[in-house]
Amino acid sequence: MNDLHTASAEHDALLASYREALAHTNALTDRISTDQFSAQYPERPTWAIGPFHRDDELTFRLEGQWDDPTGIGWTSDSIFNPTVIERGDELHLFYRASPRKESTASRIGHAVRQRGAWRDSPANPVIYPTLANETLGCEDPKIYALDDGYVLFYNAIWRRDDGSVAVDIMSAVSDDLEHWKKRGLVVPYDVSEYWAKGAVLPRDAKGRAVRIGGDYLMFLSEGCGGRPTIGRSADGLDWRFETQPYLDLTPLAGSLFEVACAVVDDDRLVLDFFYADEHGDFAAAQALYRLDEPFTQLELNRGGSLAWGGLQKIGGRWSFAQGWDAPKDARELYFYQEVDA
Repeated sequence: MNDLHTASAEHDALLASYREALAHTNALTDRISTDQFSAQYPERPTWAIGPFHRDDELTFRLEGQWDDPTGIGWTSDSIFNPTVIERGDELHLFYRASPRKESTASRIGHAVRQRGAWRDSPANPVIYPTLANETLGCEDPKIYALDDGYVLFYNAIWRRDDGSVAVDIMSAVSDDLEHWKKRGLVVPYDVSEYWAKGAVLPRDAKGRAVRIGGDYLMFLSEGCGGRPTIGRSADGLDWRFETQPYLDLTPLAGSLFEVACAVVDDDRLVLDFFYADEHGDFAAAQALYRLDEPFTQLELNRGGSLAWGGLQKIGGRWSFAQGWDAPKDARELYFYQEVDA
C-alpha cells in the first residue's frame, strides 16, 4: 500500500466519495438538536458549565458555493461541528461543510467576524482532500493556540483495501489562522488501529491549549481498539501515546461515544462528553477533575454542550457554536451562551 500521507487523493475516488455523500441520510443524526443536550440540566452544580441558550446576534450564514479545487463539482448543503477562537478583536470560526448533514466528503471552511459582521474566507476550503487518506473527507476541526502559532486537528476519512472505513487524526499549523500547512498523521496506526477520534486538548477561556504537568495532553475517546488513550506532547505538534483510563460512566449507567471538549476553569478541568444513556439514547454529560490530577474523576453531571471544537468565553460567557438545528438546506451556525446561574 502506498504511503497514504504522501500519496495524492485521486480524482475518480474523490468523485465517487462525493456522489455517495449526496445520497446520505440517517434518521438518528438528522433529528439531533443542540437543545436536547444543553438547554437544561436536571441539576446544576457550581462546577458544571451550562446550560446554554441561543444568541441569535452571532448567527453565521454561508452564502453561495465555494470554488472546487479538486474539480469534481463539489457543493455543500450543511455546516456544523465548528470551532471558534478569538484573535485580538476578531472571532475566527472554522467549520465542517458537507454535501449532506453528517455525510462524508466534508471539507473545512473559515470565517471571520469583525465589527459585528461575518466574512467567509475567499480561500475556502482551507482544508480539503489532497491526500489518499482524505479521500472520504476532512472533518470536525479543533483549533488550539500554542506558545507559537496555532494547531488545527481534523479527522481524515478513507477506505481500506478490505472495504472498511478508517479514521485518522491529522494536523495542520498556522501563524495567522489564515494560511495552513498540513503536517500529516498524528496518531500512528499501532495506536489507533485505523480508527481514532478526539484530539481533545484541555483549553482555557481564550482557546489556548493548557499544559498539565509540563506537557500538553490529548484525550482520545473513540477508536484505539477500545482502549482509553491519552497523548502527551512538549510542543503540541509531536505526540506520544499511552493507555490511561480517565472516565467512569458507571454512575450514569451509560457507555461513552466520544469526549467533545476539555475546559480549564481556574484549577478545575471539565470534560464534556457524548454518551448513550441507560436507555440507549443520545445524551451529554460533564466530568470534573482537579487540574493537577487530570485522570482522577471527582464528579459527574448530566447535561453538556457537545462543543466538538471546544468551549470558550465570548463577552465573558462560556460559548460555543453548532449547526445541527439549521432548517433543511439552510447553511447556518448558531451560537449558544451559558445561562446566568
